[in-house]
Amino acid sequence: MKYVITGVDGKLGGRVAENMIKHTVPGDLIFTCPFPERIPADTRAYWSRLGITLRTANYDNPEQLLAAFTGGQRLFMVSGVLIGEKRVKQHKNVIDAAIKARLDHITYTSFLGATDPAYAHVYVTPDHTETEIYLRESGINYNVMRNNLYLENYLTTSVMLALLSGNKWYTTAGEGKATYIAKDDSALVGTSLLLGKGEDRQAYNITGRESVSQRDLCQLISQISGISIEYCPVGKDAFFEYLDSIHIPRNTDEDFSLSPVPWCGNDMVTNEASIAEGLMDVASDDFHIITGQQALTAKDLVEKYSYIWKENVRHWKDIL
Repeated sequence: MKYVITGVDGKLGGRVAENMIKHTVPGDLIFTCPFPERIPADTRAYWSRLGITLRTANYDNPEQLLAAFTGGQRLFMVSGVLIGEKRVKQHKNVIDAAIKARLDHITYTSFLGATDPAYAHVYVTPDHTETEIYLRESGINYNVMRNNLYLENYLTTSVMLALLSGNKWYTTAGEGKATYIAKDDSALVGTSLLLGKGEDRQAYNITGRESVSQRDLCQLISQISGISIEYCPVGKDAFFEYLDSIHIPRNTDEDFSLSPVPWCGNDMVTNEASIAEGLMDVASDDFHIITGQQALTAKDLVEKYSYIWKENVRHWKDIL
């Protein structure tokens, strides 16, 4: 069986790639990303020694995608980083290329609530909704993993932004709770589905086992770090003004050169507000059913990311 993993240069695809090295024959792996030359040379050399194939696959280039996928059988498809029609087009390019390359199966990373109209106003959701429809109508076998918000982001970038902002943790999440999923756990699900542990044409809600508020997370960080961080729930307009003030663009097409994080304001404001609305407080056994494990909690991970405050991290590219 030949497995193709996209986005191996990213936080999720990279985790899936490393998992697959442990769980299958490395010579059966095809790793792809838009710019393989940007992957550290020692990592590329390590993969080469294992017999892993590394190919260029830009979601905007259908011919390149077809060449990258050729010879594969099962595909792990990380969603694109742009938001809006450009991303939908990219996703369609990937699905079309997979079909042309005669792949048997796609595992797609979607978002919680993608087929629920109650989530339609969340900035990132419509892209996933349209992609899931296209995938379902394409005829290829697939699994969809609908991830909740990533737990690591609130132990890394949220803490980093608070430290950049006079130890104030701003958010539109209010007192809402969420069953955040760790990226490590999301990668375990992706690996399991890629290896064939899911039911064909089935979507899964990938959530954590702990329902916590951002106030809870803020207090946990304050306790562990010894830094008094003030939790500051604000309205949407105030949150936009705050994000604007630290050079976070409102849309993904804008200039990110001064932004400390890789996400746009519309994404952050609506994601956080959806927590206040109760949309992210979803209980699901799908993670345990697929992996046979218990999901990680904030307390499990907090020490791992203590370098954020110990090393005074100021930019997302310095987050491991």
